[in-house]
Amino acid sequence: MIGEVKLTGAVKALGLGHFIGLRCGRLWFTDRAGRGYLIVLRAVNLSARIRRTRLNILQVIPQMHAGGAERTVLEVAEAIIADGGQAVVASSGGRLVADLEALGARHVTLEMATKNPLKVWTNADKLAQLIRAEKIDIVHARSRAPAWSAKWAARRTHIPFVTTYHGFYKAKSRLKRWYNSIMAQGDRVIANSEFTARHVREEHEIDPNRLRVIPRGVDLDQFDPALVNPERIKAHRAAWGAGPEKLAIVLPGRLTRWKGQLLMIEALARLKLDPGPLLVCLGEGGDKPEYQAEIKAAADAAGVDLALPGHTTDIAAAYMAADLVVCPSLEPEAFGRTAAEAQAMGARVIVADHGGAREVVRDGETGWRAAPGDAEAWAKAVKAALSLNAEGANTLALAARKRVRTHFSKVQLQQATLRVYRELLD
Repeated sequence: MIGEVKLTGAVKALGLGHFIGLRCGRLWFTDRAGRGYLIVLRAVNLSARIRRTRLNILQVIPQMHAGGAERTVLEVAEAIIADGGQAVVASSGGRLVADLEALGARHVTLEMATKNPLKVWTNADKLAQLIRAEKIDIVHARSRAPAWSAKWAARRTHIPFVTTYHGFYKAKSRLKRWYNSIMAQGDRVIANSEFTARHVREEHEIDPNRLRVIPRGVDLDQFDPALVNPERIKAHRAAWGAGPEKLAIVLPGRLTRWKGQLLMIEALARLKLDPGPLLVCLGEGGDKPEYQAEIKAAADAAGVDLALPGHTTDIAAAYMAADLVVCPSLEPEAFGRTAAEAQAMGARVIVADHGGAREVVRDGETGWRAAPGDAEAWAKAVKAALSLNAEGANTLALAARKRVRTHFSKVQLQQATLRVYRELLD
């Protein structure tokens, strides 16, 4: 009706006569003599313009467990709803579904985590049905296998296809490179850091006009030191077994080898501090309990105090409970969200000097960077961070928080993503 009223006004202004209706991409009129005639339009473009004020966006991701990509799904869904649109997410499910639905978004459970070619093809049909039923404007894929399904569904339903390149995908064969290439086939391709954007340009033939860099965002309403009371901090340290005189070095991340837990044990052993600090490996053990046992054995052999408290739902307070936060990833991180969050809380942070983390932490200004995989370099960085006096620590914290607010906020991510959606519908 809104579109019809606007069109009727335009018709009268042009002196075309009486507007009858829009059918099959054709505008039907009668002239002043009562003769009928039509004007042929591109119906898809007109439809998009009429609906532009209300974005209906489908995001596709393998599952909704804790992770950077999954949290970005939540943040973008929140922005779509706040903008007056409809946010739909298709995934295999997970514990973050409840958070998603609490925002007012709709979750559709589909087998999006599968890599089975037949099921990937079948999922394209299911997504196409969903697109039509929900009158989706854009489908946005955030992982490779479901991205293939999403692209095919988008092409069948004639809507734009967007991808976000969340990771650093290695390709040792032509087949794997082809499989990865789906993440560079979007009408718009979003990279979550300049590092990721460089990888996309080097790995794939992509029109630079399709590429956008939107860093991951920190929720500054959640990651605000002023909102964390001392009791929450005490609760963390008590759970870790960190007494008042015990230094707690926190390594957030899943218990997986490339996150660098063994490297940190070796680095702390080289320091020979008395009393020695407590290494808190804060994250889930995943499906490899043998690696958890290996971490414990390595710490025992090196004489390093270790805590494995598992996942926490209060990571903001955990950052403040830490005397030092470390991100010693052996492989490049696409962005470095942990470092950004920790800096927002005013924590001292050391990151591996590669990948997207280099964009988040300015060495010696907002934190420290250490050579990846080099235990001696990490020992020196830890010593430098722990040696910083109160005044220096405060100066560093202020600089770190300012940089996060300026470059890596959730609001900036949300606004930039909505702009990408709208430019595709204009």
